[in-house]
Amino acid sequence: MLKTAYSWHRPLMLFTLSMAVLTPIAALGMLLDDRMLLDSPIWFKPFKFAVSFTLYSASLAWFTSLLEGRLRRIAWWLGTVFAAAGVAEMAIITVQVTRGKRSHFNFETPLDGALFGAMGLLAMVLFSTSLVIAILLFRKKFDNPAQSWVIRLSLLVALVGMSVGFLMTQPRAGQSREGGVIGSHSIGGPDGGSYMPLTGWSTVHGDLRIGHFIGMHAVQILPLLIFFAGRWANARLAWVLSGGYLGLTVLVTWQALRGQSLINPDALTLTVAAALVVATALGVTWALQPQNKNNNKELVNA
Repeated sequence: MLKTAYSWHRPLMLFTLSMAVLTPIAALGMLLDDRMLLDSPIWFKPFKFAVSFTLYSASLAWFTSLLEGRLRRIAWWLGTVFAAAGVAEMAIITVQVTRGKRSHFNFETPLDGALFGAMGLLAMVLFSTSLVIAILLFRKKFDNPAQSWVIRLSLLVALVGMSVGFLMTQPRAGQSREGGVIGSHSIGGPDGGSYMPLTGWSTVHGDLRIGHFIGMHAVQILPLLIFFAGRWANARLAWVLSGGYLGLTVLVTWQALRGQSLINPDALTLTVAAALVVATALGVTWALQPQNKNNNKELVNA
């Protein structure tokens, strides 16, 4: 049974609440502030980050609440560091919005470069704290094997999604500090231009934000899939769904690295996507087969 939200990690829940408050403020900013940055409303980035942090930090708060004793104490400090780093990152993004500047990949001035450098360090803190919490979850014994594996594996997939962000910081052809920009979301063209509604993902170039977003939010989607599976949920299903979701994260990242828009896949991308769907469907069929208790110990009792 899920513990009440009142027992979840308080600093993370306070951070979640602050991001939930910032979300409508940023949405209002998009309506009232007519400034544009890279062809989109200037408040669009803090809006997306606030939504993403709301979802991710709430999930992390739940995960840490499942730990006990020394593991929980360690996770409490890690979660607190994560929350503090998240606040600092959102503060930088918001400050840059008020200055009318892009927050990412910006080296136009020493201040812009310093702020982006600080965001890089904060991203490492967010990644590292999540990684150690994932390790702690692997050390805990759960009563529910399906829940235990989907929580652990979803956080590992989220870490893969987070790591896609580091690919964005790599210099592209022709970029230099003198030009004011190093790195980009897009592959095959500059950031900006035509984009999808709601997500802001490019419709003309590869976009690394897709794999970043999909991977990070495994921590919501995979536990929900196991929850809705109900009586059919088991450890094997958790592994299959997690493997399929990881495959999707890698697929859209690979597609982006080839400079290909999500909505314009080529034959190779479609073939790999079809193979992934078939493999996942076969895996789900296998996972739902009646299990021999003598031969299956629910993956070493979770």
